[in-house]
Amino acid sequence: MSPDRSQQARAARIAADLAAVGLALPGTLIERHVRCGKPRCACHADPPVLHGPYWQWTRKVAGKTVTRLVPDGQLDDYRQWLGNYRRLRALVAELETLTLAIADAGQPGKRRTPARAGKNRQTTT
Repeated sequence: MSPDRSQQARAARIAADLAAVGLALPGTLIERHVRCGKPRCACHADPPVLHGPYWQWTRKVAGKTVTRLVPDGQLDDYRQWLGNYRRLRALVAELETLTLAIADAGQPGKRRTPARAGKNRQTTT
């Protein structure tokens, strides 16, 4: 089934928004305050005065968590890239929803998914 004019316009808007996203990184930016190994340092006092803030970018690579320190001079860049990634994911989800609506409109009646189709089959012995 072909999309109607409003669906075409929505898809074009999503495509334009996707093109404008820019650089994107997945993951999380974390602010850390840490203790050092010097026993007489103020970070070991009561109450402690921890070192930091230190910023870390954390993400998953091949199922493992990978962390990188982010220099203060690049902090704004990382914030922008992480925000761009969230926007990218939202736009892709919106495009998937639109495409599914168009595909479903071309299917009269209820759709059967392959998983359900297998459950409804009768076996003969």
